[in-house]
Amino acid sequence: MPGRIKDGLTRAEVDAAESRDFALGPGPLRPRDAATLILIDKRKGEHFVLMGRRHRRHAFMPGRFVFPGGRTDPSDSRVAVATNLHPAEEAKLVGHGACVTATRARAIALSAIRETYEEAGLLLGRRMPFASRSPHWQGFVEHRIGPALDGLRFVARAITPPGRVRRFDTRFFAAWRSEVAVELDQGGPTDELEEISWIPIREAMEFEIPAITRTVLGELEERLSADGALSPGHPVPFYSMRQGRFQRAVL
Repeated sequence: MPGRIKDGLTRAEVDAAESRDFALGPGPLRPRDAATLILIDKRKGEHFVLMGRRHRRHAFMPGRFVFPGGRTDPSDSRVAVATNLHPAEEAKLVGHGACVTATRARAIALSAIRETYEEAGLLLGRRMPFASRSPHWQGFVEHRIGPALDGLRFVARAITPPGRVRRFDTRFFAAWRSEVAVELDQGGPTDELEEISWIPIREAMEFEIPAITRTVLGELEERLSADGALSPGHPVPFYSMRQGRFQRAVL
């Protein structure tokens, strides 16, 4: 099984580890905001996570098992919510020189919820009247679900290294399956993910997954061992390339 990306690796070593995950080449200098949601289900003391396989035609992580997620859309900042982020979680997203406002942090978190609906057919939130003009949120309108952010936990941040066709500044969130208000039998309206299933964390780490996904899963497993309730305000690992080396910082 390929290992996790380790602190201190050179850019060449990271490029080699991720050569099957990303299309290499001259890409954007500035990464775009993105979000991923790791849904967790605890069964008989074992933690399961929801994952799906990306179609092999995608330039970004083709054929790899991933969590639901994607780029933050400008319309996400204008969506009403049933509940806001926990203040301790918002502080982690806004602080540490990230130039992120509370509005932008909320939009990033909302994009994780939206992508989970679009890719997996799971709507996180509360049953209530809900209205939005955005075409991306009409599933929530139809099912009368107001997206809820208070159950999200910020568990990792990773910036795609330079030299990729696409670059993202991805915030990884985690939430319990109990936060899901509606599970659509037919899945989500997009076809980006297939073979969607709940997988034990240890088993998922042996799947065909991107190196950064394996790294985040390992961090999550360690956190769940120390903090089984996923308390708000927990330290958050931040992975990025600085001065030619992969670095792990803590937010």
